[in-house]
Amino acid sequence: MKQAKKIRYYIFLKDVLTLALSAFGGPQAHLAMMFDMMVSKRGYLTEEELIELHALCQILPGPTSTQTITALGFKVGGPNLAYLTLFIWMLPAVTLMITAAIVISSLQEQSISIDFTKYIQPMAVGFVTYAAYKISVKVVHTHTAMGLMIIAAVVSYFVKNPLMFPLILLFSGAVTALNFKAHPKQEDKKIKVDWRNFILWAAVLTFFAILGGITRDRGVLLFENFYRNGSLIFGGGQVLIPLLYTEFVEFKDFLTSEEFLSGFGIVQALPGPVFSFSAYIGALAMRDQGILWQIIGGLIAAAGIFLPGTFLIFFVIRFWEQLKKYRVVKASLEGINAASSGLVIAAAFLLFQPIEGNANVINISVLVGTFAVLMFTRIPAPFIILGGLIAGFIF
Repeated sequence: MKQAKKIRYYIFLKDVLTLALSAFGGPQAHLAMMFDMMVSKRGYLTEEELIELHALCQILPGPTSTQTITALGFKVGGPNLAYLTLFIWMLPAVTLMITAAIVISSLQEQSISIDFTKYIQPMAVGFVTYAAYKISVKVVHTHTAMGLMIIAAVVSYFVKNPLMFPLILLFSGAVTALNFKAHPKQEDKKIKVDWRNFILWAAVLTFFAILGGITRDRGVLLFENFYRNGSLIFGGGQVLIPLLYTEFVEFKDFLTSEEFLSGFGIVQALPGPVFSFSAYIGALAMRDQGILWQIIGGLIAAAGIFLPGTFLIFFVIRFWEQLKKYRVVKASLEGINAASSGLVIAAAFLLFQPIEGNANVINISVLVGTFAVLMFTRIPAPFIILGGLIAGFIF
């Protein structure tokens, strides 16, 4: 029996690695591939179970695809298999993003221009603009949601402080939670809650916040920064971008806007989670201490961004059946999702401004062209980014 379980777990982890190396296109494409691999081919769970797991992960902070596949590992083999699932899922993309950061910083140390990424930068803004459009169409259906989206976009554009983002999300969720009576009432049942993973999540957050404040060590602060961001992000990797830009480019000056946009363009061309972009930022934040510390910085950032969502999905999955029946929870999601789309809209404007000659015809054409290609064709993102890199080398 134990041998059969081990074989099953090995096959499952092999399937996870296959997805990690081939899942391009963001959470929606990832979900389609999970249906094909995990439901149709392997039968680890039913379609209904996967849809419900995905829905649960969408309402929790953290990377949706990562939480979904980690929760799937939890259902198949418990916490130990889930942690292995997380590690294998994130490793390829994280490794590639750390490598990209080392290459870019090495080129700059040797005074070699990274001007070949000049088209990638407006293309990256095109990707963000398309994400803003897709998210807003999906989640904004009422006048209240529209208003919250606009407020979130305006406030996050003008108030460039990392602390503003969670306040916007909490405010927006509270506004729509007041309309809980519009949702059908469910039979009240007492929820049995196992608080261990929640306590673990909160303890790690508190411990590293205090340790970072005392030591001011950059590695500790990096972990705390990414862990905090990973604990507050609703809506996936695209919503993460404005927070990272504000905190690490404008607030802390760990990297330039050119480097940020180049890295974001690269991550669009890679399989796996968009949250692996954090490893790129972590590596560049430690570049003054050598390549070894760049690798460590990338791994610290990746651990910080991925762990909170994992702890929270482990916490919630045990009592999700009862929690999802509460009307206040359902109602608050409308505001949180609307505010998230507003943050992404603001990010598109914020990211475009620092591009050299941002208003010139070429940059605007590349941005609009990228949006149009994403909107009206099915050309995969890696080919779009590759085209931009080739154009950068030629011209």
